[in-house]
This record gives sequence, C-alpha cells and structure tokens, in this order.
Amino acid sequence: MAIDKTQVLAALRAVSSPRGVALTEAKVLSEITASDGKVFFSINVDASEARAWEDVRAKAEAAVRRIPGVTTAMVALTAERRPGTAPAPQQHSHQHSHGVKPVAQHRPHGGPADSPMNQQAAIPGIGSIIAVASGKGGVGKSTTALNLALALRDLGLRVGLLDADIYGPSVPRLTGVREKPTVNDAKKMIPITRFGMPLMSIGFLVEEDTAMVWRGPMVMSAIRQMLWDVAWGELDVLVVDMPPGTGDAQLTLAQQVPLRGVVIVSTPQDLALIDARRGIAMFDKVNVPTLGIIENMSYFQCPECGTRSDIFGHGGARHEAERLKVPFLGEIPLHMAIRTSSDAGTPVVDSEPESVHARIYRAIATDIKQQLTGAAHAV
Repeated sequence: MAIDKTQVLAALRAVSSPRGVALTEAKVLSEITASDGKVFFSINVDASEARAWEDVRAKAEAAVRRIPGVTTAMVALTAERRPGTAPAPQQHSHQHSHGVKPVAQHRPHGGPADSPMNQQAAIPGIGSIIAVASGKGGVGKSTTALNLALALRDLGLRVGLLDADIYGPSVPRLTGVREKPTVNDAKKMIPITRFGMPLMSIGFLVEEDTAMVWRGPMVMSAIRQMLWDVAWGELDVLVVDMPPGTGDAQLTLAQQVPLRGVVIVSTPQDLALIDARRGIAMFDKVNVPTLGIIENMSYFQCPECGTRSDIFGHGGARHEAERLKVPFLGEIPLHMAIRTSSDAGTPVVDSEPESVHARIYRAIATDIKQQLTGAAHAV
C-alpha cells in the first residue's frame, strides 16, 4: 500500500505538543519524506525545550508506525541552541567493554563547561568508536572502511560498521545487502548482520536512487539515531564510514561520542592530500587523534606482465604523514580484485582472505588494534 504525506499528517494531528496544540499546528515539522512504506521527517525545536519534546517525538513515531503499510519510520528531534541560551542538559550512560579500552576513558578533558565536547556519552556495549574519513570523495574510503572492519574482525575483535554517509551511502552495494532493518520491543532498529558483523546504513532504509535533500540538522539527527537507536549489542569496535569533507556529520560524531581516533584515506595526488590535511586539522580541533593515513590506489601492478605503474603518483600520503607527525598505516594498490569484489558485494578480505590485498588490510588493522589497546605505533 502506497503511503503519502496526507496520511502521515492525518496521523500526526492526534499527537499534541508540550503546549497542547496539535503537532501539525506547532510549526516544528520538517519536510516529510514518504515512499515505499518508509517515512522520514524531523521535529525542529529550540535546544532548551528538547527534553520536553522527546516524548512527543516518540509518540509521533509510534503514530506513524500505526499507519497501515508503513514498514519503517524515523522521526528525528533536532534541537538548535539560540544565541545566549544555555545548552540543554544531557543524560550520560556508562559501559564496560571487552578487548579494547572503553571509549568513555578517552573523553577529552578541559575546555569551557558548555563545550559540546563535554556533552559526549559512550554508547552502552561499545568499547571504542573509530571514524574512517577523507577530505574528498572518490578515494575509496567506503571500500577501505568495510575491509578494515573485516580485518579487525579477523583479528578477533567484535566489530560493527555504521555507514554515516547520509548523502551517498555505499555499504548496501559493497555488502550486497537488500534487507530492511526491523525494530525490536525497545523500539531500536536491529542492524543487518553480514560477514559476522552488524551493519547499519541509511541506504538500508531508502532506495538507492532516492535523493537525500536534507539540511544539516536533519543529517545530524539521523546520525545520532543511527548511533543511539540501533541495537548494536556488545562490540569491541564500531567503525564509522564518514561522508567526505569536514561538515556537519563529522562535527556531530565528534560531539556526540568520544571517538578513539580517525583513519584518514587519501590517494597520492596533491589535491587529495590537501583535502586530507584539512580533515586531519578539523578532527584535531575537536580533540580526535589521527590513528593514521592510508594511501589508497597507491599504485597499479599489471596482472599480466607484473609492471608497476604509479598512476596517481606515489608516496605522497607517507610524506604527508611524516610532515604532520601522524602514523602512516600503509599502501593499498589499485587492483581489479578489490574493485570487482566490492561491486559484487563480496569484499576482498572476506572473499579472498589469503590474497595479498587482504593481507595488506589485516596489516593495517593490526596497527590500528595496537593503538586501540595502548601499544605503541611502530614508525
């Protein structure tokens, strides 16, 4: 049964705001997206009123889910603080992890009392959260993030992968997942399990060709929900595939949870390295350490004659890491096997575990694991 905005608005008229007026009359609703049984919208309020509106958000989501034909409903509460107002208090949760140090132990200290960085809270059950980021698109970041997550899994860690690239989610294609997440009794989304890992992506909830025309607050709220409203279970590491650039998504993640670190993916090209440098600088400003730089598409080795070609140059990322005094994690070649396995939804670390490419990913993952467990990085 097709769902349209009219049905959604009709359901929301029965939900009252904290002031007692119908939600549809409160002038807080964003544009409503309703397609193929999936409904998305946000409730936009001032941060000082956020706590009073959380119950309204939950009731709105429940009302939408009761509409016949609705299979998924995501209602985000976006709260923006007006200048001169105090930040809304937040509840913090604490947890313990197995295998790597709890993420809560690595919260940044110091700074103004109202700094967003002091509002971070660990996600129960998750030991460490690391981001995989790039300054620009097209450098193979998502392929790298997935294969690194699988390599960390192969090292004995319990690993999950969150595709936080709202505008261009790649994980559904890279993993071959066509399923839709379900919701448990606690109203949390149950991640899709593949390769022995829980996976979550906005791409699991919308069609591949759907245009996500969302403003910053909606992007930020969607990322918060995919962090907090997903039943991740007990994980040693959650790998977050970030969208390219240095915008709202990166800032939201750094403010919401204490990241253990970020892995920067770049090609050897000067332009890519300039953007990678900006990414490192941005994460440094929000007290997120750089676990290292990966030079992706580092070189091409002809499978027929064995000749090596440095198509995009070579060694730029290593030199940049040395200049910035951050770890250089390794070189990943441009190779047909990585491309074809990614397109087929069978990442190379899982489908060809003994290949030279899988060994490269595992070597990089070993370095990252050593940093997460406190071992020194070997330069």
